[in-house]
Amino acid sequence: MDDAIRAIELTKYYGSVKAVDHVNFEVRKGEIFGFLGPNGAGKTTAIKMLATLLKPTEGTAIVSGYDIVREAKKVRQSIGVVPQEYTADEDLTGWENIILIADMYGIKREISRERAKELLNMVGLSNAMNRKVSTYSGGMRRRLEMAIGLINRPSILFLDEPTLGLDAQTRVAIWSYLMDLKKMYNMTIFVTTHYLEEADFYCNRIAIIDKGKIVKIGSPRELKESIKGDIITLELMDTLKALSILKRIDGVIEIKEENNLLRIKVSNGSEIAPKILEALNSVGIYVTRISITQPTLDEAYMEYTGKSLREEQASSEEMFAMMRTLRRARS
Repeated sequence: MDDAIRAIELTKYYGSVKAVDHVNFEVRKGEIFGFLGPNGAGKTTAIKMLATLLKPTEGTAIVSGYDIVREAKKVRQSIGVVPQEYTADEDLTGWENIILIADMYGIKREISRERAKELLNMVGLSNAMNRKVSTYSGGMRRRLEMAIGLINRPSILFLDEPTLGLDAQTRVAIWSYLMDLKKMYNMTIFVTTHYLEEADFYCNRIAIIDKGKIVKIGSPRELKESIKGDIITLELMDTLKALSILKRIDGVIEIKEENNLLRIKVSNGSEIAPKILEALNSVGIYVTRISITQPTLDEAYMEYTGKSLREEQASSEEMFAMMRTLRRARS
């Protein structure tokens, strides 16, 4: 098989709510496959089903050649999972945490010790492996979670928001470790992320998921090129009056209003922008700011979901920060 993962009508109901709605997709061996979607889109539920942590309501998936329903144990033996939340025991050291998980996999101690040393060295935690996890920074904890997820030498690694809540420098470092690990073990990586730059730069292909359904799959370039046009963004006072003017201009394909801005998809930005300014100025509507851009991944995301992922990114970071504060308050 050329596919590391193949989802077949994969579905999950919670009561009458469809969290994941009959999705079909393939993840190729050795690729980095990204899931982009707003909160509640079904990303984490999909990962939990693929990792056999949740049983599908309907459909199934083949992971590493095994059916997630009929051969769940074999699936679990072949994958690694790094969840969004930190799972390491804070009262144990980094070393103790990784050996504990190795024991759960039934890995012999002489093997697990060697693997643990190798992994902790690889993620830069050798000097901190005998410290309690409660003393680790957020970046150190995330790196430990990755080492734990790799202790069984998985062929597929699932990462649910691996860099959420981390500063930009630590995010870059985390991805550097991931790329090294991928090369070393020739792994397939399945990742969910809110960070568009990460998805654009690192993912070979991306699935946009919204309301439990996959609405588009393609490489970052394919997704951006699918918009077919340029984007003109206008900031002005009277958006309602401007809308009726803009709709009559040749070359304007679509107009969306978002946070007092007008996002206009046009066939050719350099040709249409002067026409827009002239038409608006002629009726006394003055533009305070204008920009012309080629479609970005966020534009593509907005095209297929009607939402901006950057807004989702900000709200998720706020939620993660609040949860982190609550955890600290409890300890």
